[in-house]
Amino acid sequence: MEVLLNDIRQCSICAKHLPLGPRPVAEAHTESKIVIIGQAPGTKVHASGVPWDDASGKQLRNWLNVSDEVFYDSTKFAIIPMGFCYPGKGKSGDLPPRPECAPQWHQPLFEHMPKVKLILLIGTYAQNYYLKEKAKDTLTETVANFKTYLPDYFPLPHPSPRNRFWLSKNPWFDKEVLPVLKTKVHALIS
Repeated sequence: MEVLLNDIRQCSICAKHLPLGPRPVAEAHTESKIVIIGQAPGTKVHASGVPWDDASGKQLRNWLNVSDEVFYDSTKFAIIPMGFCYPGKGKSGDLPPRPECAPQWHQPLFEHMPKVKLILLIGTYAQNYYLKEKAKDTLTETVANFKTYLPDYFPLPHPSPRNRFWLSKNPWFDKEVLPVLKTKVHALIS
């Protein structure tokens, strides 16, 4: 696993497309129980090299009801984005994750993580990639139907502060989804 992670951290297959240059961010361990698949690092994570080291990460840890120490224990959580490097700025936020990363690195990582019991799919890029035709027409529908993807996958919206409107418009997420998420996560990591 260390050789593979080192290879990932040296990756530059899409360097010419990255405004800040390559800085792949991922964490995994052969003992990982849960895999978190998000979009791509933002500028803060690009600068620190620590996955989910931003407001979105703080919100995600709240949703999971875990401390920073537990969250960053790679024997519990592997953190593998769809795009491993900051993709650049778009018109309404960051650009989509680079398409080269997931096909290049996800399968080799999963081959080194035989103890994975749950994959958290954060946002539409991860959901569409892994659920394929089983994903619903919208992220809201996919998240609302989260039970149909268990026990393997748990789809979630992105925990970005920019999603406050989505969260306020969908109060069922706090009431119906988060309690199940917390229970499943804690059962696997305790």
